[in-house]
Amino acid sequence: MKTKNFLMMAMLFFSITLFAQNADDKKVIADAQKAKAAFLEANPKLQGYFDDAKAYVIFPNVGKGALIIGAASGNGAVYERGVLVGMANLKQVDVGAQIGGKAFSEIVFFKTDKAVQEFMDDNLKFGSNLSAIAANQAPPSFDITYNDGIAVFTLPKEGLMAEVSIGGQHFDFENFD
Repeated sequence: MKTKNFLMMAMLFFSITLFAQNADDKKVIADAQKAKAAFLEANPKLQGYFDDAKAYVIFPNVGKGALIIGAASGNGAVYERGVLVGMANLKQVDVGAQIGGKAFSEIVFFKTDKAVQEFMDDNLKFGSNLSAIAANQAPPSFDITYNDGIAVFTLPKEGLMAEVSIGGQHFDFENFD
């Protein structure tokens, strides 16, 4: 009897966890579509990046907080040639003169097969050598070049933060199989 109750509870827990994950993924996917529209509204020239990229990931809601040491995280939807193929999460840690909190959206474009494979193998980490460009504050020519097959754009949402810091981002990818 105890075994049967345990199995029923385990199945219930597993079902709830699975359903919650799917609901969360659906929300992230819907938010990613809204974020894509917001990026394109902020700068229509980004459409060329969507068209040319082998893959891209949209993190619609990234939150960051800092007091000397900063941390950020967010979940995103991954697309290959415009087709949804999986989910990803972003973790960021940095250190420096920083205080405050902010929310933003981030898109990472992958131009090369090598960059896509590094991302999908969970081997992609950004250091201080790769910086993001604010999509709504880009230079007039907007000729941003890819660095090692990767281009990153951010779009501020809300918050107040002052920072001069260095750190890096790490990504985890989960394929829909």
